Amino acid sequence: MKAAHISAWAFVALFFGSLLWVGAYRFAPPPGTLVMLDRKLGGDVIIHPWTKLEDISPNLIYAVIAAEDSRFCLHNGIDFSAIDAALDERKRGGKQRGASTISQQTAKNAFLWNGGGWARKGAEAWFTIVMETFWPKRRIMEVYLNVAEWGDGLFGAEAAAQARFGKSAKDLTKDEAALLAAVLPSPNKWRVDPPGPYVRGRASMLRKRMDRVRYDGLASCVLK
Repeated sequence: MKAAHISAWAFVALFFGSLLWVGAYRFAPPPGTLVMLDRKLGGDVIIHPWTKLEDISPNLIYAVIAAEDSRFCLHNGIDFSAIDAALDERKRGGKQRGASTISQQTAKNAFLWNGGGWARKGAEAWFTIVMETFWPKRRIMEVYLNVAEWGDGLFGAEAAAQARFGKSAKDLTKDEAALLAAVLPSPNKWRVDPPGPYVRGRASMLRKRMDRVRYDGLASCVLK
Protein backbone atom coordinates (compact mmCIF):
# COMPACT_ATOMS: atom_id res chain seq x y z
CA MET A 1 0.00 0.00 0.00
CA LYS A 2 2.84 2.36 0.84
CA ALA A 3 4.42 1.78 -2.57
CA ALA A 4 1.07 2.47 -4.24
CA HIS A 5 0.74 5.76 -2.36
CA ILE A 6 4.26 6.79 -3.34
CA SER A 7 3.56 5.94 -6.98
CA ALA A 8 0.31 7.89 -6.91
CA TRP A 9 1.95 10.97 -5.42
CA ALA A 10 4.83 10.70 -7.89
CA PHE A 11 2.33 10.63 -10.76
CA VAL A 12 0.52 13.67 -9.39
CA ALA A 13 3.80 15.53 -8.95
CA LEU A 14 4.95 14.71 -12.48
CA PHE A 15 1.55 15.62 -13.95
CA PHE A 16 1.21 19.02 -12.31
CA GLY A 17 4.95 19.68 -12.49
CA SER A 18 4.91 19.24 -16.25
CA LEU A 19 1.92 21.58 -16.56
CA LEU A 20 3.70 24.26 -14.53
CA TRP A 21 6.90 23.80 -16.52
CA VAL A 22 5.14 24.17 -19.86
CA GLY A 23 3.14 27.10 -18.46
CA ALA A 24 6.31 28.88 -17.36
CA TYR A 25 7.92 28.53 -20.79
CA ARG A 26 4.79 29.95 -22.38
CA PHE A 27 6.07 33.34 -21.25
CA ALA A 28 9.68 32.93 -20.04
CA PRO A 29 12.62 31.92 -22.26
CA PRO A 30 14.04 28.48 -21.39
CA PRO A 31 17.34 29.22 -19.61
CA GLY A 32 18.87 26.01 -20.93
CA THR A 33 18.09 22.45 -21.95
CA LEU A 34 19.28 18.94 -21.17
CA VAL A 35 20.84 18.78 -24.64
CA MET A 36 22.85 21.91 -23.87
CA LEU A 37 23.97 20.38 -20.58
CA ASP A 38 25.07 17.23 -22.39
CA ARG A 39 27.07 19.25 -24.91
CA LYS A 40 28.64 21.33 -22.14
CA LEU A 41 29.70 18.22 -20.25
CA GLY A 42 31.22 17.02 -23.53
CA GLY A 43 33.44 20.10 -23.62
CA ASP A 44 31.49 22.48 -25.87
CA VAL A 45 31.17 26.16 -25.08
CA ILE A 46 27.42 26.82 -25.24
CA ILE A 47 26.25 29.94 -27.08
CA HIS A 48 22.51 30.52 -26.59
CA PRO A 49 21.22 34.08 -27.00
CA TRP A 50 17.43 34.43 -26.87
CA THR A 51 15.83 36.18 -29.85
CA LYS A 52 12.20 37.21 -30.23
CA LEU A 53 10.39 35.74 -33.21
CA GLU A 54 9.94 39.16 -34.80
CA ASP A 55 13.73 39.51 -34.80
CA ILE A 56 14.20 36.34 -36.85
CA SER A 57 14.00 36.50 -40.63
CA PRO A 58 10.79 35.07 -42.14
CA ASN A 59 13.13 33.29 -44.55
CA LEU A 60 14.26 30.99 -41.73
CA ILE A 61 10.67 30.29 -40.70
CA TYR A 62 9.79 29.33 -44.27
CA ALA A 63 12.93 27.21 -44.46
CA VAL A 64 12.41 25.18 -41.29
CA ILE A 65 8.75 24.54 -42.15
CA ALA A 66 9.84 23.41 -45.62
CA ALA A 67 12.56 21.19 -44.17
CA GLU A 68 11.01 19.78 -41.03
CA ASP A 69 7.22 20.03 -41.03
CA SER A 70 5.23 21.42 -43.98
CA ARG A 71 1.98 20.71 -42.11
CA PHE A 72 3.01 22.65 -39.00
CA CYS A 73 0.01 25.00 -39.23
CA LEU A 74 -2.40 22.17 -40.05
CA HIS A 75 -1.87 19.60 -37.30
CA ASN A 76 -2.29 19.65 -33.52
CA GLY A 77 1.24 18.62 -32.67
CA ILE A 78 1.35 15.02 -33.82
CA ASP A 79 0.90 14.51 -37.56
CA PHE A 80 -0.77 11.13 -37.87
CA SER A 81 -0.93 11.36 -41.67
CA ALA A 82 2.86 11.76 -41.79
CA ILE A 83 3.26 8.80 -39.43
CA ASP A 84 1.05 6.64 -41.67
CA ALA A 85 3.02 7.71 -44.75
CA ALA A 86 6.33 6.87 -43.05
CA LEU A 87 5.04 3.43 -41.99
CA ASP A 88 3.76 2.68 -45.50
CA GLU A 89 7.10 3.66 -46.99
CA ARG A 90 8.92 1.41 -44.53
CA LYS A 91 6.66 -1.52 -45.43
CA ARG A 92 7.46 -1.00 -49.12
CA GLY A 93 11.15 -1.17 -48.30
CA GLY A 94 11.75 2.50 -48.99
CA LYS A 95 14.12 4.79 -47.17
CA GLN A 96 13.12 5.28 -43.54
CA ARG A 97 12.02 8.82 -42.86
CA GLY A 98 11.05 10.65 -39.71
CA ALA A 99 7.58 11.87 -38.92
CA SER A 100 8.48 14.10 -35.99
CA THR A 101 6.78 17.50 -36.17
CA ILE A 102 8.27 20.84 -35.20
CA SER A 103 6.04 20.72 -32.11
CA GLN A 104 7.47 17.34 -31.11
CA GLN A 105 11.01 18.54 -31.72
CA THR A 106 10.33 21.60 -29.58
CA ALA A 107 9.01 19.40 -26.77
CA LYS A 108 12.08 17.18 -26.98
CA ASN A 109 14.58 20.03 -27.22
CA ALA A 110 13.03 22.22 -24.50
CA PHE A 111 12.06 19.59 -21.92
CA LEU A 112 13.75 16.27 -22.66
CA TRP A 113 16.91 14.66 -23.98
CA ASN A 114 18.14 13.14 -27.24
CA GLY A 115 17.76 9.45 -27.85
CA GLY A 116 15.04 6.88 -28.24
CA GLY A 117 13.12 4.59 -25.94
CA TRP A 118 9.44 4.35 -25.17
CA ALA A 119 9.71 6.43 -22.00
CA ARG A 120 11.19 9.41 -23.83
CA LYS A 121 8.79 9.03 -26.76
CA GLY A 122 5.86 8.93 -24.36
CA ALA A 123 7.09 12.00 -22.50
CA GLU A 124 7.62 13.77 -25.82
CA ALA A 125 4.03 13.04 -26.87
CA TRP A 126 2.72 14.29 -23.53
CA PHE A 127 4.70 17.55 -23.60
CA THR A 128 3.67 18.07 -27.23
CA ILE A 129 -0.02 17.76 -26.36
CA VAL A 130 0.31 20.12 -23.39
CA MET A 131 2.28 22.65 -25.45
CA GLU A 132 -0.23 22.61 -28.29
CA THR A 133 -3.01 23.12 -25.74
CA PHE A 134 -1.50 26.13 -23.98
CA TRP A 135 0.88 27.71 -26.50
CA PRO A 136 -0.02 29.40 -29.79
CA LYS A 137 1.86 28.19 -32.85
CA ARG A 138 3.92 31.39 -32.87
CA ARG A 139 5.28 30.56 -29.42
CA ILE A 140 6.10 27.00 -30.44
CA MET A 141 8.05 28.29 -33.43
CA GLU A 142 9.77 30.95 -31.31
CA VAL A 143 10.97 28.41 -28.74
CA TYR A 144 11.93 25.94 -31.48
CA LEU A 145 14.12 28.48 -33.25
CA ASN A 146 15.77 29.43 -29.95
CA VAL A 147 16.64 25.95 -28.68
CA ALA A 148 17.41 24.16 -31.97
CA GLU A 149 21.00 22.93 -32.18
CA TRP A 150 23.26 24.07 -35.02
CA GLY A 151 26.50 22.36 -34.02
CA ASP A 152 29.68 23.52 -32.26
CA GLY A 153 27.74 24.52 -29.15
CA LEU A 154 25.47 26.88 -31.10
CA PHE A 155 21.85 26.87 -29.99
CA GLY A 156 19.23 29.11 -31.52
CA ALA A 157 18.89 31.06 -34.73
CA GLU A 158 20.84 34.12 -33.56
CA ALA A 159 23.87 32.10 -32.47
CA ALA A 160 23.87 30.17 -35.75
CA ALA A 161 23.45 33.27 -37.92
CA GLN A 162 26.24 35.16 -36.15
CA ALA A 163 28.68 32.24 -36.21
CA ARG A 164 27.99 30.99 -39.74
CA PHE A 165 27.30 34.23 -41.61
CA GLY A 166 28.44 37.06 -39.32
CA LYS A 167 25.01 38.69 -39.21
CA SER A 168 21.83 38.82 -37.16
CA ALA A 169 19.13 36.20 -37.62
CA LYS A 170 16.87 39.06 -38.69
CA ASP A 171 19.00 39.63 -41.80
CA LEU A 172 19.30 36.06 -43.08
CA THR A 173 18.80 35.75 -46.82
CA LYS A 174 16.78 33.01 -48.47
CA ASP A 175 19.95 31.10 -49.40
CA GLU A 176 21.42 31.40 -45.89
CA ALA A 177 18.17 30.30 -44.26
CA ALA A 178 17.97 27.29 -46.56
CA LEU A 179 21.53 26.28 -45.62
CA LEU A 180 20.77 26.52 -41.90
CA ALA A 181 17.59 24.47 -42.28
CA ALA A 182 19.40 21.91 -44.43
CA VAL A 183 21.66 20.80 -41.58
CA LEU A 184 19.02 20.64 -38.84
CA PRO A 185 18.55 16.85 -38.96
CA SER A 186 22.23 16.34 -38.10
CA PRO A 187 23.86 19.65 -37.12
CA ASN A 188 27.00 18.09 -35.66
CA LYS A 189 27.64 16.04 -38.82
CA TRP A 190 26.69 18.34 -41.70
CA ARG A 191 28.39 21.69 -42.18
CA VAL A 192 27.21 25.09 -43.35
CA ASP A 193 30.69 26.56 -43.56
CA PRO A 194 31.57 25.23 -46.03
CA PRO A 195 28.61 23.10 -47.11
CA GLY A 196 29.33 19.74 -48.70
CA PRO A 197 27.61 18.45 -51.84
CA TYR A 198 24.73 16.90 -49.89
CA VAL A 199 24.01 20.06 -47.90
CA ARG A 200 24.22 22.22 -51.04
CA GLY A 201 21.79 19.93 -52.83
CA ARG A 202 19.40 19.81 -49.91
CA ALA A 203 19.52 23.60 -49.53
CA SER A 204 18.74 24.02 -53.23
CA MET A 205 15.70 21.79 -52.86
CA LEU A 206 14.58 23.70 -49.78
CA ARG A 207 14.78 27.05 -51.57
CA LYS A 208 12.14 25.78 -53.99
CA ARG A 209 10.00 24.40 -51.17
CA MET A 210 10.20 27.71 -49.31
CA ASP A 211 8.35 29.39 -52.15
CA ARG A 212 5.54 26.86 -51.83
CA VAL A 213 5.40 27.36 -48.05
CA ARG A 214 5.10 31.10 -48.56
CA TYR A 215 2.59 31.21 -51.39
CA ASP A 216 0.42 28.33 -50.14
CA GLY A 217 0.08 29.94 -46.71
CA LEU A 218 1.74 27.03 -44.90
CA ALA A 219 3.32 29.49 -42.43
CA SER A 220 0.14 31.50 -41.87
CA CYS A 221 -0.15 30.45 -38.22
CA VAL A 222 3.25 32.06 -37.58
CA LEU A 223 3.50 34.88 -40.09
CA LYS A 224 0.35 36.96 -40.49
